[in-house]
Amino acid sequence: MLLDGHLRLHAIKEEGKATAPCIIADDDEAFTYNKRVNRLATVQEHYMIQRALDRGVSAGMIAAALGIDVKAVQRRSKMLDGIAPEAVDILKDRPVNPQVFDTLRRMKPERQFATAELMASMNNFTATYAKAILAATRQEDLARPERPKKVKGVTPEQMARMERELESLNKDFRAVEATFGDDVLHLVLASRYIERLIANDAIAAYLKGKHPEILAEFRNIVAAGTLDAAA
Repeated sequence: MLLDGHLRLHAIKEEGKATAPCIIADDDEAFTYNKRVNRLATVQEHYMIQRALDRGVSAGMIAAALGIDVKAVQRRSKMLDGIAPEAVDILKDRPVNPQVFDTLRRMKPERQFATAELMASMNNFTATYAKAILAATRQEDLARPERPKKVKGVTPEQMARMERELESLNKDFRAVEATFGDDVLHLVLASRYIERLIANDAIAAYLKGKHPEILAEFRNIVAAGTLDAAA
């Protein structure tokens, strides 16, 4: 049973090859083999298309193989033109909407990097989110600061307010990021102490009878006091 690589199988058959390297799954997982299927990220797809074009494969042949329009192949082959390498490095393994790169291109390299970081931290790689960040970007951070910033559906007043709000949000995010590791460690240590405390039947009975609200909060802290829950 072929799990992935149907186009590659078709290609090697056309070349008349009888064998090819492959990975064999010799265990019966009973549920799913999806973890063995590689989903090509947008940036990886760009590199694949670019390499194929460089080796003489026509855009029409690539379009037919991928099931997309020839113009889409041409656009994706130039998708990273004008994009900062630092931003590409952040987005290289992410399921990014190709239109995001059109939006990033309207920003200066430093702002592209900051936008990619923000999208990754929010795990949101949609074109709509990228345009929202563009709307909240200061004029001097645009690739063409002399041109008035225009975002469809957003008024200049709304963009100005979004700029202020995003600037405040970024400061808050950086402040939280700087102390997050220490805060999580303190939470885990405190929760372990409280867990042992309320495991004592006498203490738990006293709190239940005299201070039930404190006992409830202690249990909430214990429930949240793992690294996974805290994150």
